[in-house]
Amino acid sequence: MTADPPPPLSRRPRTLVLAAGAVVAVAAVVTVAVLAGGGHGTDSADGADGKGGTPTPAADGLPHTAVDVSTGSCGKGWTRPRTGTQVFDLHNSGGSASEVYLADPKSGKLYGELEGLAPGTTRSMLVDLGSGTYAFKCLQEDTDAVTGPSVTVPGTVPQGPATLPVTQHDMIPPTLGYQQWIGARMSELARGTAVLKADIDRGDLTAAKQDWLTAHLVYERMGAAYGTFGDADGAINGTAARTQGAVDDPSFTGFHRVEYGLWHGAAASSLKAPATKLDSDVRALRDSWSQARMDPADMGLRAHEIMENTEQFELTGRTDYGSGTNLATARANLDGTREILTRLRSLLAPRDPALPQLDAALDRLQHALDAADHGGSWTPLDRLGQARREQINADTGALLEQLAPVAAIFDVRRTA
Repeated sequence: MTADPPPPLSRRPRTLVLAAGAVVAVAAVVTVAVLAGGGHGTDSADGADGKGGTPTPAADGLPHTAVDVSTGSCGKGWTRPRTGTQVFDLHNSGGSASEVYLADPKSGKLYGELEGLAPGTTRSMLVDLGSGTYAFKCLQEDTDAVTGPSVTVPGTVPQGPATLPVTQHDMIPPTLGYQQWIGARMSELARGTAVLKADIDRGDLTAAKQDWLTAHLVYERMGAAYGTFGDADGAINGTAARTQGAVDDPSFTGFHRVEYGLWHGAAASSLKAPATKLDSDVRALRDSWSQARMDPADMGLRAHEIMENTEQFELTGRTDYGSGTNLATARANLDGTREILTRLRSLLAPRDPALPQLDAALDRLQHALDAADHGGSWTPLDRLGQARREQINADTGALLEQLAPVAAIFDVRRTA
Protein backbone atom coordinates (compact mmCIF):
# COMPACT_ATOMS: atom_id res chain seq x y z
CA MET A 1 0.00 0.00 0.00
CA THR A 2 1.23 3.50 -0.76
CA ALA A 3 0.11 6.80 0.64
CA ASP A 4 0.11 10.48 -0.07
CA PRO A 5 2.74 12.28 1.98
CA PRO A 6 1.19 13.99 5.01
CA PRO A 7 1.10 17.77 4.73
CA PRO A 8 3.62 19.63 6.89
CA LEU A 9 2.41 20.79 10.27
CA SER A 10 1.85 24.52 10.15
CA ARG A 11 0.10 27.25 12.08
CA ARG A 12 -3.35 28.01 10.82
CA PRO A 13 -4.93 31.46 11.05
CA ARG A 14 -7.48 31.93 13.80
CA THR A 15 -11.08 31.94 12.70
CA LEU A 16 -12.60 32.94 15.97
CA VAL A 17 -16.02 33.94 17.22
CA LEU A 18 -17.06 34.40 20.83
CA ALA A 19 -20.78 34.19 21.43
CA ALA A 20 -22.48 32.76 24.47
CA GLY A 21 -19.65 30.29 25.00
CA ALA A 22 -19.48 29.03 21.42
CA VAL A 23 -16.02 28.53 19.98
CA VAL A 24 -15.84 28.44 16.21
CA ALA A 25 -12.44 27.10 15.12
CA VAL A 26 -10.98 26.18 11.75
CA ALA A 27 -11.68 22.47 12.00
CA ALA A 28 -14.54 22.13 14.45
CA VAL A 29 -17.39 23.82 16.24
CA VAL A 30 -17.04 23.22 19.94
CA THR A 31 -19.53 24.25 22.61
CA VAL A 32 -17.28 25.24 25.49
CA ALA A 33 -17.10 28.24 27.77
CA VAL A 34 -13.73 29.52 26.60
CA LEU A 35 -12.65 32.50 24.55
CA ALA A 36 -11.68 31.87 20.99
CA GLY A 37 -12.04 35.49 19.96
CA GLY A 38 -13.14 36.77 16.63
CA GLY A 39 -15.29 38.80 14.35
CA HIS A 40 -17.43 38.76 11.24
CA GLY A 41 -16.26 40.74 8.23
CA THR A 42 -18.67 43.42 7.05
CA ASP A 43 -18.34 46.42 4.77
CA SER A 44 -20.01 48.89 7.12
CA ALA A 45 -21.35 49.32 10.62
CA ASP A 46 -24.44 47.26 9.97
CA GLY A 47 -27.27 48.42 12.20
CA ALA A 48 -25.23 50.85 14.29
CA ASP A 49 -26.53 54.35 14.48
CA GLY A 50 -23.07 55.92 14.51
CA LYS A 51 -24.32 58.65 16.87
CA GLY A 52 -22.62 58.32 20.19
CA GLY A 53 -22.72 54.56 20.56
CA THR A 54 -26.40 53.93 21.22
CA PRO A 55 -27.05 50.18 20.79
CA THR A 56 -29.58 49.78 17.99
CA PRO A 57 -31.29 46.64 16.68
CA ALA A 58 -30.11 45.40 13.28
CA ALA A 59 -31.26 42.80 10.78
CA ASP A 60 -29.72 40.07 12.92
CA GLY A 61 -31.95 41.08 15.84
CA LEU A 62 -29.01 42.06 18.03
CA PRO A 63 -28.11 45.51 19.35
CA HIS A 64 -25.16 47.07 17.50
CA THR A 65 -22.79 49.77 18.71
CA ALA A 66 -20.38 51.68 16.46
CA VAL A 67 -16.89 51.93 18.00
CA ASP A 68 -13.72 53.58 16.70
CA VAL A 69 -10.49 51.66 17.12
CA SER A 70 -7.83 54.07 15.88
CA THR A 71 -4.79 54.81 18.02
CA GLY A 72 -6.07 58.28 18.85
CA SER A 73 -9.61 57.27 19.75
CA CYS A 74 -9.52 53.60 20.73
CA GLY A 75 -12.92 52.55 22.08
CA LYS A 76 -14.63 55.85 21.34
CA GLY A 77 -18.37 55.48 20.83
CA TRP A 78 -19.30 52.97 23.53
CA THR A 79 -21.29 55.16 25.86
CA ARG A 80 -24.38 53.15 26.73
CA PRO A 81 -23.18 49.78 28.05
CA ARG A 82 -25.54 46.84 28.45
CA THR A 83 -25.41 43.15 29.30
CA GLY A 84 -26.16 40.26 26.98
CA THR A 85 -25.30 39.19 23.46
CA GLN A 86 -24.49 42.18 21.27
CA VAL A 87 -22.33 43.37 18.39
CA PHE A 88 -19.65 46.04 18.28
CA ASP A 89 -19.13 47.38 14.77
CA LEU A 90 -15.46 48.30 14.90
CA HIS A 91 -14.22 50.96 12.47
CA ASN A 92 -10.52 51.47 11.87
CA SER A 93 -10.05 55.15 11.12
CA GLY A 94 -6.28 54.84 11.44
CA GLY A 95 -3.69 54.45 8.72
CA SER A 96 -2.62 50.83 9.31
CA ALA A 97 -4.17 47.46 10.07
CA SER A 98 -5.08 46.74 13.67
CA GLU A 99 -5.87 43.98 16.10
CA VAL A 100 -8.65 44.77 18.57
CA TYR A 101 -9.31 43.18 21.95
CA LEU A 102 -12.18 43.68 24.38
CA ALA A 103 -10.65 43.07 27.78
CA ASP A 104 -11.03 43.44 31.50
CA PRO A 105 -8.55 46.28 32.11
CA LYS A 106 -7.67 44.95 35.56
CA SER A 107 -7.26 41.20 35.02
CA GLY A 108 -6.37 41.32 31.33
CA LYS A 109 -8.94 38.66 30.44
CA LEU A 110 -10.19 38.82 26.87
CA TYR A 111 -13.90 38.74 26.01
CA GLY A 112 -13.51 39.26 22.29
CA GLU A 113 -10.87 39.83 19.66
CA LEU A 114 -10.61 40.71 16.01
CA GLU A 115 -7.55 40.43 13.78
CA GLY A 116 -6.46 42.24 10.65
CA LEU A 117 -8.90 45.16 10.65
CA ALA A 118 -7.74 47.09 7.59
CA PRO A 119 -7.64 50.89 7.50
CA GLY A 120 -10.97 52.49 6.64
CA THR A 121 -12.96 49.28 7.12
CA THR A 122 -15.59 48.16 9.60
CA ARG A 123 -16.02 44.66 10.96
CA SER A 124 -18.20 43.20 13.67
CA MET A 125 -17.26 41.68 17.01
CA LEU A 126 -19.95 39.49 18.54
CA VAL A 127 -19.78 39.20 22.34
CA ASP A 128 -21.83 38.10 25.34
CA LEU A 129 -21.22 40.50 28.23
CA GLY A 130 -22.10 40.30 31.88
CA SER A 131 -21.79 43.00 34.49
CA GLY A 132 -18.28 44.35 34.97
CA THR A 133 -15.66 46.71 33.64
CA TYR A 134 -14.32 46.46 30.10
CA ALA A 135 -12.05 48.39 27.76
CA PHE A 136 -11.05 48.09 24.12
CA LYS A 137 -7.37 47.59 23.39
CA CYS A 138 -6.17 48.65 19.94
CA LEU A 139 -2.92 47.26 18.55
CA GLN A 140 -2.09 48.88 15.25
CA GLU A 141 0.91 47.70 13.27
CA ASP A 142 4.26 49.22 14.28
CA THR A 143 2.77 51.09 17.24
CA ASP A 144 2.41 50.41 20.94
CA ALA A 145 -0.89 49.04 22.21
CA VAL A 146 -3.45 51.66 23.22
CA THR A 147 -6.14 50.95 25.81
CA GLY A 148 -9.36 52.93 25.51
CA PRO A 149 -11.53 54.25 28.32
CA SER A 150 -12.92 51.78 30.84
CA VAL A 151 -16.65 51.16 30.54
CA THR A 152 -18.69 49.65 33.36
CA VAL A 153 -21.64 47.44 32.48
CA PRO A 154 -24.07 47.76 35.41
CA GLY A 155 -25.99 45.07 37.22
CA THR A 156 -25.22 41.65 38.67
CA VAL A 157 -25.26 39.50 35.52
CA PRO A 158 -22.46 36.87 35.51
CA GLN A 159 -19.73 37.62 33.01
CA GLY A 160 -19.48 35.59 29.82
CA PRO A 161 -16.63 33.37 28.63
CA ALA A 162 -13.16 34.87 28.68
CA THR A 163 -9.53 33.85 28.81
CA LEU A 164 -6.23 35.32 29.86
CA PRO A 165 -4.00 35.96 26.85
CA VAL A 166 -0.88 33.86 26.53
CA THR A 167 2.33 35.72 25.72
CA GLN A 168 5.56 34.61 24.08
CA HIS A 169 7.24 34.87 27.48
CA ASP A 170 4.67 32.51 29.03
CA MET A 171 5.44 29.88 26.41
CA ILE A 172 9.22 29.81 26.71
CA PRO A 173 9.55 27.56 29.83
CA PRO A 174 7.20 24.79 28.58
CA THR A 175 8.82 24.90 25.15
CA LEU A 176 12.32 24.55 26.57
CA GLY A 177 11.16 21.70 28.78
CA TYR A 178 9.62 19.95 25.80
CA GLN A 179 12.80 20.40 23.75
CA GLN A 180 14.77 18.71 26.51
CA TRP A 181 12.27 15.85 26.55
CA ILE A 182 12.68 15.47 22.78
CA GLY A 183 16.45 15.34 23.24
CA ALA A 184 16.08 12.36 25.55
CA ARG A 185 13.77 10.65 23.04
CA MET A 186 16.37 11.24 20.31
CA SER A 187 18.87 9.07 22.15
CA GLU A 188 16.21 6.40 22.64
CA LEU A 189 15.34 6.59 18.96
CA ALA A 190 18.96 6.24 17.87
CA ARG A 191 19.35 3.15 20.03
CA GLY A 192 16.23 1.71 18.44
CA THR A 193 17.32 2.24 14.83
CA ALA A 194 20.77 0.80 15.67
CA VAL A 195 19.11 -2.38 16.94
CA LEU A 196 16.91 -2.51 13.82
CA LYS A 197 19.96 -2.13 11.57
CA ALA A 198 21.80 -4.89 13.46
CA ASP A 199 18.81 -7.24 13.06
CA ILE A 200 18.80 -6.72 9.30
CA ASP A 201 22.58 -6.95 8.99
CA ARG A 202 22.51 -10.44 10.52
CA GLY A 203 19.42 -11.46 8.54
CA ASP A 204 17.00 -11.80 11.47
CA LEU A 205 13.89 -10.31 9.88
CA THR A 206 11.56 -11.65 12.58
CA ALA A 207 13.40 -9.61 15.20
CA ALA A 208 13.61 -6.71 12.76
CA LYS A 209 9.82 -6.50 12.52
CA GLN A 210 9.47 -6.22 16.28
CA ASP A 211 12.32 -3.75 16.65
CA TRP A 212 11.04 -1.70 13.72
CA LEU A 213 7.78 -1.12 15.58
CA THR A 214 9.56 -0.26 18.84
CA ALA A 215 11.74 2.37 17.17
CA HIS A 216 8.95 3.75 15.01
CA LEU A 217 6.68 4.35 17.99
CA VAL A 218 9.44 6.33 19.73
CA TYR A 219 9.52 8.64 16.73
CA GLU A 220 5.74 8.92 16.55
CA ARG A 221 5.58 10.15 20.16
CA MET A 222 7.58 13.25 19.24
CA GLY A 223 4.82 14.84 17.18
CA ALA A 224 5.10 18.46 18.32
CA ALA A 225 8.68 18.65 17.05
CA TYR A 226 8.08 17.51 13.46
CA GLY A 227 7.95 21.07 12.18
CA THR A 228 11.37 21.74 13.73
CA PHE A 229 12.86 18.57 12.23
CA GLY A 230 12.62 20.14 8.77
CA ASP A 231 13.66 17.91 5.86
CA ALA A 232 14.79 15.22 8.30
CA ASP A 233 11.16 14.31 8.98
CA GLY A 234 10.58 13.38 5.34
CA ALA A 235 13.78 11.33 5.23
CA ILE A 236 12.98 9.48 8.46
CA ASN A 237 9.20 9.06 8.29
CA GLY A 238 8.14 10.12 4.81
CA THR A 239 5.68 8.28 2.59
CA ALA A 240 5.61 7.46 -1.11
CA ALA A 241 3.35 8.97 -3.74
CA ARG A 242 0.21 7.02 -4.60
CA THR A 243 1.50 6.03 -8.02
CA GLN A 244 2.64 2.76 -9.53
CA GLY A 245 6.22 1.94 -8.54
CA ALA A 246 6.58 4.88 -6.16
CA VAL A 247 7.83 2.60 -3.38
CA ASP A 248 10.88 1.84 -5.54
CA ASP A 249 11.80 5.49 -5.92
CA PRO A 250 15.25 6.12 -4.32
CA SER A 251 13.81 9.20 -2.61
CA PHE A 252 11.45 6.99 -0.60
CA THR A 253 13.43 6.34 2.57
CA GLY A 254 13.03 5.93 6.30
CA PHE A 255 10.77 3.87 8.51
CA HIS A 256 8.10 3.27 5.91
CA ARG A 257 10.62 2.16 3.27
CA VAL A 258 11.97 -0.44 5.69
CA GLU A 259 8.44 -1.39 6.70
CA TYR A 260 7.46 -2.02 3.09
CA GLY A 261 10.39 -4.39 2.59
CA LEU A 262 9.96 -6.25 5.87
CA TRP A 263 6.28 -6.99 5.27
CA HIS A 264 6.52 -7.67 1.53
CA GLY A 265 9.05 -10.49 1.60
CA ALA A 266 12.19 -8.53 0.71
CA ALA A 267 15.52 -10.23 1.30
CA ALA A 268 17.61 -8.98 4.20
CA SER A 269 20.37 -8.01 1.79
CA SER A 270 18.03 -5.60 -0.02
CA LEU A 271 17.09 -3.91 3.25
CA LYS A 272 20.60 -3.24 4.50
CA ALA A 273 20.95 0.05 2.61
CA PRO A 274 17.53 1.47 3.67
CA ALA A 275 18.15 0.46 7.30
CA THR A 276 21.62 1.99 7.27
CA LYS A 277 20.29 5.25 5.84
CA LEU A 278 17.48 5.38 8.39
CA ASP A 279 19.96 4.88 11.22
CA SER A 280 22.28 7.51 9.76
CA ASP A 281 19.48 10.06 9.33
CA VAL A 282 18.29 9.51 12.90
CA ARG A 283 21.79 10.01 14.28
CA ALA A 284 22.26 13.18 12.26
CA LEU A 285 18.98 14.55 13.63
CA ARG A 286 19.97 13.61 17.17
CA ASP A 287 23.36 15.26 16.85
CA SER A 288 21.88 18.50 15.46
CA TRP A 289 19.00 18.78 17.92
CA SER A 290 20.90 20.83 20.50
CA GLN A 291 21.05 23.65 17.93
CA ALA A 292 17.35 23.48 17.07
CA ARG A 293 14.88 26.05 18.36
CA MET A 294 11.19 25.26 18.54
CA ASP A 295 8.73 28.13 18.08
CA PRO A 296 6.87 28.63 21.39
CA ALA A 297 3.87 29.92 19.44
CA ASP A 298 3.39 26.50 17.84
CA MET A 299 2.97 24.40 20.98
CA GLY A 300 -0.78 24.68 21.48
CA LEU A 301 -1.54 24.15 17.81
CA ARG A 302 0.61 21.02 17.65
CA ALA A 303 -1.52 19.33 20.33
CA HIS A 304 -4.48 19.54 17.94
CA GLU A 305 -2.53 18.81 14.76
CA ILE A 306 -1.00 15.56 15.99
CA MET A 307 -4.43 14.04 16.50
CA GLU A 308 -5.76 15.66 13.32
CA ASN A 309 -3.03 13.90 11.34
CA THR A 310 -3.77 10.71 13.25
CA GLU A 311 -7.39 10.88 12.15
CA GLN A 312 -6.47 11.64 8.54
CA PHE A 313 -3.60 9.22 7.99
CA GLU A 314 -3.46 6.53 10.70
CA LEU A 315 -7.15 5.80 11.16
CA THR A 316 -7.62 5.57 7.39
CA GLY A 317 -4.64 3.25 6.89
CA ARG A 318 -2.99 5.60 4.42
CA THR A 319 0.40 5.22 6.12
CA ASP A 320 0.29 1.41 6.35
CA TYR A 321 3.05 -0.21 4.27
CA GLY A 322 2.30 -3.73 5.42
CA SER A 323 2.82 -3.89 9.17
CA GLY A 324 -0.83 -3.28 10.10
CA THR A 325 0.29 -1.15 13.06
CA ASN A 326 -1.66 2.05 12.44
CA LEU A 327 -3.48 1.70 15.76
CA ALA A 328 -0.14 1.38 17.57
CA THR A 329 0.94 4.58 15.84
CA ALA A 330 -2.31 6.29 16.84
CA ARG A 331 -1.64 5.26 20.43
CA ALA A 332 1.89 6.70 20.24
CA ASN A 333 0.47 9.93 18.78
CA LEU A 334 -1.91 10.11 21.74
CA ASP A 335 1.07 9.79 24.08
CA GLY A 336 2.71 12.66 22.20
CA THR A 337 -0.37 14.83 22.63
CA ARG A 338 -0.47 14.07 26.35
CA GLU A 339 3.18 15.09 26.66
CA ILE A 340 2.50 18.51 25.16
CA LEU A 341 -0.56 19.02 27.34
CA THR A 342 1.46 18.07 30.41
CA ARG A 343 3.94 20.82 29.56
CA LEU A 344 1.15 23.34 28.99
CA ARG A 345 -1.13 22.29 31.84
CA SER A 346 -0.21 25.02 34.34
CA LEU A 347 -1.11 27.64 31.71
CA LEU A 348 -4.14 25.77 30.42
CA ALA A 349 -5.83 25.01 33.74
CA PRO A 350 -6.89 28.60 34.56
CA ARG A 351 -7.87 29.28 30.95
CA ASP A 352 -9.93 26.29 29.86
CA PRO A 353 -12.92 25.44 32.06
CA ALA A 354 -13.49 22.38 29.85
CA LEU A 355 -10.19 20.79 30.91
CA PRO A 356 -11.95 17.90 32.74
CA GLN A 357 -13.80 17.08 29.52
CA LEU A 358 -10.50 17.13 27.63
CA ASP A 359 -8.96 14.73 30.14
CA ALA A 360 -11.97 12.43 29.82
CA ALA A 361 -11.73 12.49 26.01
CA LEU A 362 -8.05 11.53 26.20
CA ASP A 363 -8.86 8.63 28.52
CA ARG A 364 -11.71 7.37 26.32
CA LEU A 365 -9.58 7.23 23.21
CA GLN A 366 -6.70 5.63 25.07
CA HIS A 367 -9.01 2.90 26.36
CA ALA A 368 -10.39 2.28 22.87
CA LEU A 369 -6.92 2.04 21.33
CA ASP A 370 -5.49 -0.12 24.11
CA ALA A 371 -8.14 -2.73 23.38
CA ALA A 372 -6.36 -3.35 20.05
CA ASP A 373 -3.04 -4.15 21.75
CA HIS A 374 -2.52 -7.86 22.40
CA GLY A 375 0.82 -8.01 24.16
CA GLY A 376 2.56 -5.93 21.52
CA SER A 377 0.68 -7.43 18.60
CA TRP A 378 -1.81 -4.87 17.33
CA THR A 379 -5.08 -5.52 15.53
CA PRO A 380 -4.82 -4.18 11.97
CA LEU A 381 -7.42 -1.65 10.92
CA ASP A 382 -8.99 -3.99 8.38
CA ARG A 383 -9.59 -6.60 11.07
CA LEU A 384 -11.45 -4.32 13.43
CA GLY A 385 -15.16 -4.89 13.61
CA GLN A 386 -17.29 -2.05 12.32
CA ALA A 387 -18.55 -1.10 15.76
CA ARG A 388 -15.04 -0.85 17.24
CA ARG A 389 -13.73 1.14 14.30
CA GLU A 390 -16.65 3.55 14.51
CA GLN A 391 -16.05 3.94 18.24
CA ILE A 392 -12.38 4.79 17.74
CA ASN A 393 -13.29 7.29 15.03
CA ALA A 394 -15.94 8.86 17.24
CA ASP A 395 -13.59 9.09 20.22
CA THR A 396 -10.93 10.70 18.04
CA GLY A 397 -13.41 13.25 16.72
CA ALA A 398 -14.56 14.07 20.24
CA LEU A 399 -10.96 14.58 21.35
CA LEU A 400 -10.30 16.90 18.41
CA GLU A 401 -13.26 19.02 19.48
CA GLN A 402 -11.77 19.36 22.94
CA LEU A 403 -8.32 20.19 21.53
CA ALA A 404 -9.56 22.93 19.20
CA PRO A 405 -9.87 25.51 22.01
CA VAL A 406 -6.36 24.61 23.20
CA ALA A 407 -4.98 25.77 19.86
CA ALA A 408 -6.93 29.04 20.19
CA ILE A 409 -5.94 29.64 23.80
CA PHE A 410 -2.22 29.23 23.05
CA ASP A 411 -2.22 31.40 19.96
CA VAL A 412 0.24 33.98 21.27
CA ARG A 413 -1.19 37.51 21.40
CA ARG A 414 0.37 40.93 21.62
CA THR A 415 -0.07 42.66 24.93
CA ALA A 416 1.91 45.85 24.36
